[in-house]
Amino acid sequence: MTPPRARTWGRRGHTPVIRVRGRSRRRTSVAALCCYKPGEASRLIYRPHGHLLLKGARKSFSWKDYRDLLVRAHIQLGGPIVVVWDNLNTHLTAGLKRYEAEHDWLTTIRLPPYAPDLNPVEVIWSLLRRAMANTAFDTPDDLDRVLRRELRRSQLRPHLIDGCLTATGLTLTQPNPP
Repeated sequence: MTPPRARTWGRRGHTPVIRVRGRSRRRTSVAALCCYKPGEASRLIYRPHGHLLLKGARKSFSWKDYRDLLVRAHIQLGGPIVVVWDNLNTHLTAGLKRYEAEHDWLTTIRLPPYAPDLNPVEVIWSLLRRAMANTAFDTPDDLDRVLRRELRRSQLRPHLIDGCLTATGLTLTQPNPP
């Protein structure tokens, strides 16, 4: 993903140039869940994960990492979870589907094939990218520190997470008791 551009204080027509060292051998991935429950404050549960770019090593989250995120969310939220997945190939793996079928506290719903406008987490990524625009990081650790700080800042603002759901046009409805 290319970072968004933001304004600079440089002179018009003179693009600031930042020299950087060679390519880093690390990649940072982040998985997040926007959690909504009627009558309660919205929550953001996230898990950053650093990957070393070694030959043959995985460069993204595996289905087991998503499973662990769901288990942590279940523990933190203290109840059954309804997860609305996008169609990321890792969300469709046999291992994750088998895990979903084995646990009655987990219900999954799939979004249509390409519908980023229905996914509240996409709005979180947009806000995160905007907050980190025009930033050059010295080290991967510096990137991780700023990333965690911005995610924590979003996490502490339930109205911001509510706004992510509002941006999708989706609404929460109370289930009817039997």
